[in-house]
Amino acid sequence: MKTTILSTRPTLSLRIQLLLSFLGVALGAIILLAVVVSLAIQNYFVNSQQQLVSTNATYLAQQLGIAYRSNNGSWNGVPLPLSEPAMLVLEDSQGNFFTSSRFLPVSDDEVAVIKSALQQALQGQSVYGQLQASDTAGVTSDDIFSGYYACLPVRYNGQSSGQIVGAVFYAMPQRYRGFSPYDFLANVNKAIFIVGILITLGVIAFSLILARRLTRPLERLTEAAEQMGQGNYAQRVDPPQGEDELGRLALSFNAMAERIESDVNELRHQEELRRDLIANIAHDLATPLTAIQGFSEALADDVITDAGARQETAQLIGREVQRLRRLVGDIQQMTSLESGRAHLELAPLDLRSLVDETLAVIEPECEQAAITVRNEIPPAAPAVLADSDRITQVLLNLLDNARRHTPAGGTITVSARPVSKQLEVEIKDTGIGIDPADLPYIFERFYRADRSRTGSTGGSGLGLSIVKAIISAHGGTIRAESAPGAGTAIFFTLPLVETVEHTKPMVKQVSSKL
Repeated sequence: MKTTILSTRPTLSLRIQLLLSFLGVALGAIILLAVVVSLAIQNYFVNSQQQLVSTNATYLAQQLGIAYRSNNGSWNGVPLPLSEPAMLVLEDSQGNFFTSSRFLPVSDDEVAVIKSALQQALQGQSVYGQLQASDTAGVTSDDIFSGYYACLPVRYNGQSSGQIVGAVFYAMPQRYRGFSPYDFLANVNKAIFIVGILITLGVIAFSLILARRLTRPLERLTEAAEQMGQGNYAQRVDPPQGEDELGRLALSFNAMAERIESDVNELRHQEELRRDLIANIAHDLATPLTAIQGFSEALADDVITDAGARQETAQLIGREVQRLRRLVGDIQQMTSLESGRAHLELAPLDLRSLVDETLAVIEPECEQAAITVRNEIPPAAPAVLADSDRITQVLLNLLDNARRHTPAGGTITVSARPVSKQLEVEIKDTGIGIDPADLPYIFERFYRADRSRTGSTGGSGLGLSIVKAIISAHGGTIRAESAPGAGTAIFFTLPLVETVEHTKPMVKQVSSKL
């Protein structure tokens, strides 16, 4: 035995999940954008400043080499061409240092870096790097120089192949007059943060609207499904505007609901028919059984002593037994036909000839009632594929019904015409007609339009049901048109021979005797 364990873990509604999803995507995009922009700006400033420092240092090295030659190979009196903001340190080949007038203090560690870079430059190397501001006694970190530098050799006459006559150390501060790339980057990050908050608020509002638009139809569908689960099969939903997936889902739900409602109504109708069938069978069986019991007891108790009366009573019992047998036979035949277990001997059939034979059987009774019967089926009518015995039963039943409801002087006409791939047969009378309230139910089992008719006077109520079952077994349809006082027309169809591939198709065999 399988046991289903329901999870009690709380779950978020679809609307909240959509909201969190949109918000998560928006915040993720904003954070990613902030990181990418920050790194891009920082990289841009670093590369730009390094390139500017390298370009200025190369220019200064050339100018100092030219000035050295112009000063007769001496550094004494050579001005250091430095403009703000920058740091410039010059060391000649004898180790003498010359600095700009605006040389900002550097930490002790960075002094060693400057000297090392100058020594490498005197040896012909180009050195690039960054000075980091660190605390120095009596000097704040804001007053200590920090920035990117370039240290290049100075050659005689500024030519790249000239003799090295010194080394120049050139650096640009990261912060000048309160400006710093990092401050700019911080402002950019702040702007991105503010814009991100605004975008987040906008995303929340947009997400709420979109989530409501998406989830509202689903909520209506859920409510409708719950109503259907409680037995309200007439529940429908209004499809949303547009033909998106939600609209198609709503239309599919409505189509499913209509199908379920139709099936449920049909099941209820069939259940009513089943109850009515049982009640009608019980009623139709009870009457003859009661009569048989009464007559049998009268005979057994010698209540009837006259020989003639006893003979008449025995005959009455026999007739009631025959009526019971006919009722049981009709029920068996109808059940066999409706279940598809009946054996049909299908063969090409000339319907005009079969109608002539049937009319010959019923014509004496019609003549006694002064009713005229006519066969108006044309001689050239195409043959149908049918079981002649079953169709004869249909014709006899319909013609007998027409006879019993047609007054003296009336007419019963049988005609036929091809319709599509079938032959439509019409049996029309000039009788009393059928009430419109009864017309939809005349082919149902045990239905009697005349409530005063009983099983003994009006048949078992299964005749038209058997007719419908026989026609349906042949693949045809049957319908009725009537109005009170205007007669009745019964239409049924049978397949034409040329529309069937095999003249004798496979049919189910049964052992029941009909």
